[in-house]
Order: sequence, then structure tokens, then C-alpha cells
Amino acid sequence: MQPIYDPAGADDDLRAAVTELRVGRWMAMWNLLAATGSNWPLRSFRTQVLGIMAAGSDVVEAWLAEEPDRYDAQVMQARVSVERALRAHRQRHPSAGRLEQRARVLAVSVSRRDWRDPVPWLCLLTLAQLDTGQVWREHRVRAAEPMLPTGPWGLLHEVHRRDPFSREAYHRMVQFLLARRVAEAGALAEVMDFSRWAASWAAERSPLLLLPLYALSEQFRRRGRRWQPATWRLQWAEEPTIGYTLRAYEGWFRRADPRLRSVADLNHLACALWAGHKLAQAAEVFDAMSPYAAWEPWASVQDYGDQQDAAKTLFLRAQAESYATRSHAPRPSA
Repeated sequence: MQPIYDPAGADDDLRAAVTELRVGRWMAMWNLLAATGSNWPLRSFRTQVLGIMAAGSDVVEAWLAEEPDRYDAQVMQARVSVERALRAHRQRHPSAGRLEQRARVLAVSVSRRDWRDPVPWLCLLTLAQLDTGQVWREHRVRAAEPMLPTGPWGLLHEVHRRDPFSREAYHRMVQFLLARRVAEAGALAEVMDFSRWAASWAAERSPLLLLPLYALSEQFRRRGRRWQPATWRLQWAEEPTIGYTLRAYEGWFRRADPRLRSVADLNHLACALWAGHKLAQAAEVFDAMSPYAAWEPWASVQDYGDQQDAAKTLFLRAQAESYATRSHAPRPSA
């Protein structure tokens, strides 16, 4: 079966809202966020996807024109503004600074309306990656852990006290660390240190157990896959990487609520298990994500060079090799 690449993954309600959003309708988004309520991990994921999908249109502005005092509409305005600021900075557009400032003002404003909601603080934490020089004081706070660098630790704390072990928040910290030292080799070491630290005290069932796997995938991506195709999987089969992989499999995959497992996390775990030669476990993860897939980490670790659809090719190869272990499994005795 060919994998399906959909930002909503297995969240059918989110997919329906995205479909409506693409044709300029916001009522499905209204209903979705109202139904999500105070399920903060789900609200964070859904507003993030909706913000990305709505950033290229005026659908949220249309919603605000109809309901200017609606809190969810204001939250989505902040999400959309943050996404536009990120895109402008990536494109080095002259409006980047103005869009960043507007997004910051909107996020601060909406954070004052409902102190319980982590999403406005996630918006501020997302914007931190644009401050590569750490000009803002809130982006150069000392870490409680002496081995970790200064950063937006106060913003992370604000999210954590509202949504403990927020998946998005810790991934935003990774993005900040990478952007802060984008041209320095030390960036990868900082990301690995942070990822291992977060995974070391993350609760069972937490997706933060996968952070070291993301860090290793980032190493492959930034180093341009300089490992030889015949040997690049060795690193995934050795300690400490295989230990992190198996802990994520046992502590997160086997115990977390299946409805809260993201497609991105499932893909990273499946890739790490397959690369580490834990094929039976990888097959379970492929089953759990089917029919959905993500481009990463396959695009970063693939060994097919510039071949078209290389990421999909590696995904299908890993899936097929993992499933093949089932045909060789010993049959139970009669």
C-alpha cells in the first residue's frame, strides 16, 4: 500500500476541518476547537496544523470579521501570524521583522485572555527561533541544568506548567537551539544534550522519549549523509542510540494512548527500530501508522542520493523488510 502524506494524520476531524479551510470555510474549524476544549496536547497539535494550512489564506481574518471577540479565533490569528513570520524569515522577505513583531504582540495579547491555555505561549516559544542573536532577554535565560545553554527557558516553563511534557514545546526548543548556532558545529551537540536530558526525566507514555531519535536524524540531515550507504545503519544499532529507541518503543509506543500518537513520532520510531535491526517491533509501528506516513526522517537518512522519491523509496523498503520478519516467525506447535 502506498503511504498517504497528510498533515492531519489519523485525526479525521482535523482533516475535515482542513478540507473546509482550503475552500475558505471556517465553521468546521470553529466546531473542531470547541469540541477539543481543554485537551491541551490535542489542542496544541490541531491549532498548529490549522495555523500552517491557514497561513496562505484569509480564512481566519474572515472568521474574526464575523466574531472579533471569539477567543479561538484570536488564538488562530496568533498561530497564523507566527507561521507567516517563520515563512518570511526563511525567504528573507523585507516584511519579516514586521511580521515577527505583529505575531509577538498577538500572542502576548491572547495569552492574557485565558491563563490556562498553553497555545499562546507555544506561539511565543516558536518565535524564539527567529531571535538567533538572543537579543530578547526572555531568550537568554539560564538553564536549571548547568550543562545546557541559555535560552527561552521561562517560556518553556510557562508551557510546561499548563501542559506538562508538551511535545510541541520541547521540539520548539530544539528548533531554537539549531537556529541559535546555525553555522556552528556545536549546535548538534547542544541539541543532543538537550534531547537526552529531556528524555531522561520524561514521564512514561511521553513522546519526549523520542527526542534523541530526532536529534540523531538531524545529525544525518546537517552532515549531508556523509556515511557510506553500507554502514550508515550501524550507528542506530549501537548504544546509546538503540537504548533510547527501545525505551521509546516500550515506554511510549506500547503504553501511550494510540489516539495521541503523532504520525511524525511513529515514523521516527519505525525508522530507528528498522535501522537498529529491530524489525519485528518496527512492523508493529508500521501497522500503527498505516496508511499514513511522513517525509522525515526518511528524507534525512535515506541512502539513495538524488533519486526522485528517495524518501518514499526508503520508507517502502523499511516497511517491506520489517513485514518480511513475520513470514519467518516460528509457527506455534500444535
